[in-house]
Amino acid sequence: MEIPMYDQFKLSELIRFARVDAGATIIDVYPGDGDWTRLFSDVVGPEGRVYSFVPAEVAHFKNDPVGRMRTLAKESGRENVEAVSADLVAMPEVTQPADVLWLHLFYHDLHTALIQARGATAAQFNRAVYERLKPGGSYVIVDHTAAVGAGTGDAQSLHRIEPASVRAEVEAAGFVLDAESTMLANKDDPHSMKVFDPAIKGVTDRFAHRFTKP
Repeated sequence: MEIPMYDQFKLSELIRFARVDAGATIIDVYPGDGDWTRLFSDVVGPEGRVYSFVPAEVAHFKNDPVGRMRTLAKESGRENVEAVSADLVAMPEVTQPADVLWLHLFYHDLHTALIQARGATAAQFNRAVYERLKPGGSYVIVDHTAAVGAGTGDAQSLHRIEPASVRAEVEAAGFVLDAESTMLANKDDPHSMKVFDPAIKGVTDRFAHRFTKP
């Protein structure tokens, strides 16, 4: 399966980087079109489990994200997928202990008004992730890179976040940085454009961090 913006090599590398293996339990947070949910479903196989977690903060979107994931879960061969929804910080209440929690181009949203509207903060969400992961489990974050020194200041306006800010926040919840990848880097991204700008959409400079729960 192709995921727009990544070729097959990068998809394979990201799966390997995230440590998604056969039989694993994965939580795919804010699954969008469900591309990653489907990919994880294929990788973990019949012994594995994929929770396609739609935050209640975005459940009201016109494209019916919860309904779409429930439809996906009914597809042939997707018996290992379960579509779930709750407030972001209540994620542990609708999922089981997981080997991997996957956050693709969403962490910056934890610093936006939309996601904070129901009271969620990055610190609370990171604690919820810590609670839900098994010891040794991986918290994998891929996001749009902000300019050095921007911190979380461009999250609302440009949908970008500085990797150092993500690391500081996640480590504050008890996680340990296990690996970083530059496979999605783009040195030609000026970091000053909104990620939806046609000039940069799909090819933004991105970082990938894998944290582990000790």
